[in-house]
Amino acid sequence: MNRHIPCAPMNTRATPASAARALRRVWMALATLILAASALPALAQSIRVKEVAAVQGVRTNQLTGYGLVVGLDGTGDQTTQMPYTGQSLANYLQQLGLSLPPGVNPQLKNVAAVLVTAQLPAFAQPGQTFDVTVSSIGNAKSLRGGTLITTPLKGADGEIYALAQGNLLVGGAGASAGGSKVQINHLSAGRIPGGGQVERAVATPFALGETIDLGLQSNDFATASRVTEAINKAIGPGTAAAVDGRVVRLRAPADPNARVAFLARVEDVRLDAAVPAARVVINSRTGSIVMNQAVTLGACAVAHGNLSVSISSTPVVSQPNPLSGGETVVTERTNIQISQDKGSLIQLDTAPKLADVVKALNALGATPQDLLAILQAIKAAGALNAELEII
Repeated sequence: MNRHIPCAPMNTRATPASAARALRRVWMALATLILAASALPALAQSIRVKEVAAVQGVRTNQLTGYGLVVGLDGTGDQTTQMPYTGQSLANYLQQLGLSLPPGVNPQLKNVAAVLVTAQLPAFAQPGQTFDVTVSSIGNAKSLRGGTLITTPLKGADGEIYALAQGNLLVGGAGASAGGSKVQINHLSAGRIPGGGQVERAVATPFALGETIDLGLQSNDFATASRVTEAINKAIGPGTAAAVDGRVVRLRAPADPNARVAFLARVEDVRLDAAVPAARVVINSRTGSIVMNQAVTLGACAVAHGNLSVSISSTPVVSQPNPLSGGETVVTERTNIQISQDKGSLIQLDTAPKLADVVKALNALGATPQDLLAILQAIKAAGALNAELEII
């Protein structure tokens, strides 16, 4: 038996007053979350030790050598203007047992004199290969399609540490005919992947002594202190000690295998990055300006205006009267105009953050070239809390 149970009707439409109260509760909750988030301290950037320091003595070594590139398609050095190219080839042929007759100077077009540069990696052993860069030192038009013959690579001490040889990889192309020339990228330098072979290993003090020194990338006492504290906390007290603002000394195991594992743990230790010193880097050649997050700006007032001078000349022809016997004279009428934009005095408020500094400088409406002089003037006035570095 079905029984009908009466129930109160449901009001599915909210009244304006209830909707306003619900919206007010949502806004209050959002405001509470925003205030709570702003009250939290900013999280410091976490970095690893390997990103701010490196083991001293473990580095690459610069190598250089002089060689010849052969097999060029008529784009080599002009030996009449570059006599050392022909002399180098004659010396090389003499080493192979071939001697040119006296007074014979062959006019070669498929040979170019080059300098070979490379970086010998750390711990490189004889037989390992590395990349080399080949650059023309003569008037060769292109090194494309050339082959570098065996070239000894020497270090700063004059000793040979590697040999280079191989086919050049040039990333450019070009063609010329009838006085016209088309060129894409650079043709006077190339690279040989794996073209260098190590012949002598460079001794390193990695496995010597009871300690290992970590060299920081920049001289910063705060970073040195944080690196020392993080290593001692992760590995053990007394493992690391700061020598100065750039060197952290580690007590390392004597066994080479254990020393490698020890350094692997040290490099993966994480620490909070220290705030760098406030610095503004200015490139006067390109007009580029870069500043880090620590740059702040004090209250100051800046007036900025542009001054332009325009000089124009118009030819004027002076024609004499008929039958006067005079001559036609051409003169120039010069017009000089000087205009200066109205520069208003703009007040810049105190900017404690980088975003505020950018906003204040943008308010001046100055070009990057003008900002170079404005920043120097603000620094001289004592309102720019940063170090200016001009490169």
